[in-house]
Amino acid sequence: MANFKVVVSDPKEAHAYQIDVKDAEANALIGKAIGDTVDGSLMGLTGYKIQITGGCDGSGFVMKPDLPGPRRQRVLVAVGVGYTPKTKGQRRRKMMRGKEIAPDIVQVNAKIVEYGEKSVKALLGLEPAEGEAAEAPAE
Repeated sequence: MANFKVVVSDPKEAHAYQIDVKDAEANALIGKAIGDTVDGSLMGLTGYKIQITGGCDGSGFVMKPDLPGPRRQRVLVAVGVGYTPKTKGQRRRKMMRGKEIAPDIVQVNAKIVEYGEKSVKALLGLEPAEGEAAEAPAE
């Protein structure tokens, strides 16, 4: 079974949330590519639409949006994801991963493109429910 750490960015709040996705929800992400929009209920964000923006595998190789397929490839790059040249015009051959999510991907980066009724913090259980007072830590 596939397990992913999905980092969901909220552009309105300028905050990111890390969500562990396992089993059937994780299998629903396999085969999706960078730029695809998925239902937020896969990550516990019902009513939200999430767009996949990138990710990396267990060895740290980044997903490149213009490489087809899920496999690793050695690519000659001059600029872009995963490479910053030191001098003008410098190019380098780097190992990168394709844009499709496979079971050996560890982290998936995403952003919210359509918001639901409840806040993200409420859906993830990061803020107290209505009617409950915030408890002070015991000393």
